[in-house]
Amino acid sequence: MQRERYAPKPYFPQAGLPFATAEEAWFWFVQCFQARRAGARIGAGRGETVRPCDPDDVLAAVNRLYRRRCLRREHLLVLSEYGERLLPPDGNRKGEAAAARLWEEALDRLACVLRSKGIVQ
Repeated sequence: MQRERYAPKPYFPQAGLPFATAEEAWFWFVQCFQARRAGARIGAGRGETVRPCDPDDVLAAVNRLYRRRCLRREHLLVLSEYGERLLPPDGNRKGEAAAARLWEEALDRLACVLRSKGIVQ
């Protein structure tokens, strides 16, 4: 009996729908990360909307900005805290003004990277 040979399936990347903003991409990443932490298996092309990246691509962009010192620890803390809330900080509230400034700085820097990769329009 002859054994079947393994041949990998060809990979044809699908053109995904880019995010409108870096904030939208960040909230998507946080939701994917929370789902993965809860035990879900994240795979490309399985969602309702096909995206041009994996959640790890957004994380890699943030890590790269942090290593280049474009983002500080304070930026990451604000991104993490408000990302888990799925709500950006409100600059009009007394206790969130500094967080709102850090949020905007971080997302502006992240948007440049994600735009160059085609993840954000």
